Amino acid sequence: MAKPGLDGHDRGIKVLAAAYRDAGMEVIYLGLRQTPEMIVSAALQEDADVIALSSLNNAHMTIFPNVYNLMQEKGLDDVLLTGGGIIPKKDVAELEGLGMGKLFGPGTPVQDTVDYITNWVVENRR
Repeated sequence: MAKPGLDGHDRGIKVLAAAYRDAGMEVIYLGLRQTPEMIVSAALQEDADVIALSSLNNAHMTIFPNVYNLMQEKGLDDVLLTGGGIIPKKDVAELEGLGMGKLFGPGTPVQDTVDYITNWVVENRR
């Protein structure tokens, strides 16, 4: 889990990290101001099943595709890229159309994200 770019709002991602741990997931939270290169490098080192990004600063149309493209370059085509934040519906559709996983907006029940990630990993990584 990471906060890419200059986004300094981290309360939500910390709540999600705790919820994912409580659901039995191994969670690595990279913290604030991560670059796409840092995020993908950590996923490679940790043999991650999922990369989850939080974007609240309107940089999602740059950062999500940059992370996704680096994932493809590094052979992480079996790793889910998901996330959420303040992302307009038209941008969600475009990003998901590029191959990213489901993106979640404000007010999404945490359990919906847990279920999505758990189901994706069961169907794609085991």
